[in-house]
Amino acid sequence: MVRGDFRHDLGWAVFILAAAAAVGLLHHWELAQVSWRGELRPYLEKRLTQQQAVRFQGVKTVSLEQAYVLQREGQALFVDARAPEEYAELHIPGAVNLTPDSLKTGGEQVLAGVAKERLLVVYCGQVSCDAALKVAEGLQSRGYTQVAAFLGGFRAWDDAGYPADTSK
Repeated sequence: MVRGDFRHDLGWAVFILAAAAAVGLLHHWELAQVSWRGELRPYLEKRLTQQQAVRFQGVKTVSLEQAYVLQREGQALFVDARAPEEYAELHIPGAVNLTPDSLKTGGEQVLAGVAKERLLVVYCGQVSCDAALKVAEGLQSRGYTQVAAFLGGFRAWDDAGYPADTSK
C-alpha cells in the first residue's frame, strides 16, 4: 500500500508545482515575453532607473557628457562612492573616496574644508549601483546644496576613454 500512497503524493506534488509555475508565469508574463525576445538586460536596466528616480527623487543627476565637462573644466569635486580598493585601482582624476558606509560613520571628513555650496558629483561603479545616489542623498542631508549623481558610473567613464587616475 505504501507504493500507492507515494504515487498519490507524487501526483499532488507535480500538480502543485505545475500550478505554481503557471501562476508565476502569468504574474510575470511581461517579463517572460521580454526575456523570450532577448531584451531582458535593457528592460531591467530601464526598470532600475525608474525605481532609482522614484526612490532618490530629490537627487539631481548628470549625464556622462555633463560629468566630463564638469571634470575637465574643474567646476566640480568628484566623489567616488565605490569601495576603497576600487578607488585605489582607478578613479576619476581629483576624486575623493566616500562610500555609503563610511558616510554613516563620519567619513565625510574627506570633505573637510569643502564649502557646502561646492558642486559635488558623486559616482559609483555602474548604472546598476545605488551607492552614488545613497552618498549624494547623505551629503544633501548634511547640508551640501550642490550635489549631483553621475549614474553612468566609472564604467561608462572608462568605456568612453576619459582620463583616469591611480593617485590618492
